[in-house]
Amino acid sequence: MVNEEDHLRVQGLVSGFRLREAWRLVDRLDEELGQHLPYAYDPEFGYLTSCPTNVGTGLRASVLVHLPGLVLTQEIAKVLQGIAQVGLTFRGLYGEGSEVVGNFFQISNQTTLGKSEEDLIEHLQKVGQQVVQYESQARAVLLRDAPGVIEDKVWRAYGLLRHARSMSFQEMMNLLSGVRLGVGLKLLSGVSVYALNRVMIFTQAAHLEQAAGTALAGEEADMRRATFVRQALAESGA
Repeated sequence: MVNEEDHLRVQGLVSGFRLREAWRLVDRLDEELGQHLPYAYDPEFGYLTSCPTNVGTGLRASVLVHLPGLVLTQEIAKVLQGIAQVGLTFRGLYGEGSEVVGNFFQISNQTTLGKSEEDLIEHLQKVGQQVVQYESQARAVLLRDAPGVIEDKVWRAYGLLRHARSMSFQEMMNLLSGVRLGVGLKLLSGVSVYALNRVMIFTQAAHLEQAAGTALAGEEADMRRATFVRQALAESGA
């Protein structure tokens, strides 16, 4: 991206908890661009960016995690407070300024000054793995203490996704969160995470409008979204 918050922003996205692999992709491209572009660099402060919070390494590393267990056990506030105390921050699904939907949280380093890229990656990797461990523990508690409630939540979400004729993106994300939780807890079979990821991507407004070949009003977009969800789940064998 060019001339956004910073003059130049390079992104690397990979699936799974592969922070270092994503970083290597970006680092290699950064080195190649640096041979042709005159970066603003200071020996003491590092890269001088348009946004002061990015001064230093200029690296913003993030992991996108699904944390329904911590939300349902009401432990999420404690976990988010903990990551803030160790220099990390959280954002919604679309990054800075976006709301949390579907229990997806984007966890990132808060500052880039005073630490190397290796240190920032290692720190986020360590804390991110701890958060995932807390989520696993929360899910175990839910299965132990409220199995009937969780199973009902999962199957209600699945039923609505399979049969609803209209739904907003936020409603769909909340339902997908329930189904995704059910898949993770092995309460649902025949539903792949790939299919759920595909639904999450291609039901966003721009994708729906591209498929339709025209702009869509709210109600029409909601109906097309529900249709896509039903068809995608049916095609996946769910």
